[in-house]
Amino acid sequence: MDPLADVLTLLETRSHLSTSLVAGGRWALRFEAPQGVKFNAVRRGSCLLEVDGVDGSIPLEEGDCYLLARPRPFVLRSDPAATPVDAGPVFARADGGVARAGRGDEVLLVGGRFSFGARAQELLLDRLPPVVHVPAGSPHAETVRSALDLIDQELSRGEPAASLVAEHLAVVMLVHVLRLHLARDPHTASGWLAGLSDPVVAAALTALHRDPARPWTVAELAREAAVSRSTLAARFKAAVGQGPLEYLTHWRIELAARQLREGSATLAVVARSVGYGSESALSVAFKRVMGMAPGDYRRRPARQASPSAVSPSAASPS
Repeated sequence: MDPLADVLTLLETRSHLSTSLVAGGRWALRFEAPQGVKFNAVRRGSCLLEVDGVDGSIPLEEGDCYLLARPRPFVLRSDPAATPVDAGPVFARADGGVARAGRGDEVLLVGGRFSFGARAQELLLDRLPPVVHVPAGSPHAETVRSALDLIDQELSRGEPAASLVAEHLAVVMLVHVLRLHLARDPHTASGWLAGLSDPVVAAALTALHRDPARPWTVAELAREAAVSRSTLAARFKAAVGQGPLEYLTHWRIELAARQLREGSATLAVVARSVGYGSESALSVAFKRVMGMAPGDYRRRPARQASPSAVSPSAASPS
């Protein structure tokens, strides 16, 4: 299995398309901190993006897209001199799925948000910088643009299940944005996500995800990556922040936790499925990683509130 696909699947990644923004002349909108991961693409024109805690403005040109991976207030504006107004009332007046700001229609932004399961903050969002900006001219950005074109086509044709197809295409776009980000700025990622940028570490991660129940050794993983044990151990720890076997333990516990949340299998069955020979062995590892016993974890509410699982703000061009 591909580790990136594995994690996105585990997190029950979903996309939600929403209100577009058309703007012209001098304009500026101030948005409350979004919940979940917001994405926007500039389909026409240009503007500036400013995010609390991020130095300076980010110029957005036609074909650019970005992800907001942190719940921080942000501003979209035509130019630095424009005075922002609250976006809420502007989007409350949206007509036909389009909100309007300023005078004219030189600028068009489309987008949505991504929602995830309760473990997203630790497994994915904390591994990303607050803003992931993908300029139109960057390598392989054409793939992202193609996904957006297909989304536009689905929504404009109005064929059966168009919104469902468009939302799946948005998840495809997310995968490509993350790939582009890793290729361009690997130093801004952390943990397992950073490991995907190192071919040696990525080979070991892929092996672990392909067969997490296997009793892996560092020597076997080193053979998978075609390097020595010491080289793999050093590069894995430097990129991921933990050794390969420690990472394996954490991933096994994530898989076990999903089974406990979603299924009714006995603890013994769950233990065997993720590579533990007994309930007690799983229980010890589970409590060390998750801070509670498997039984206590299973009895928690099925979906507890988390920043990645809450409904989006009403005022958002996404």
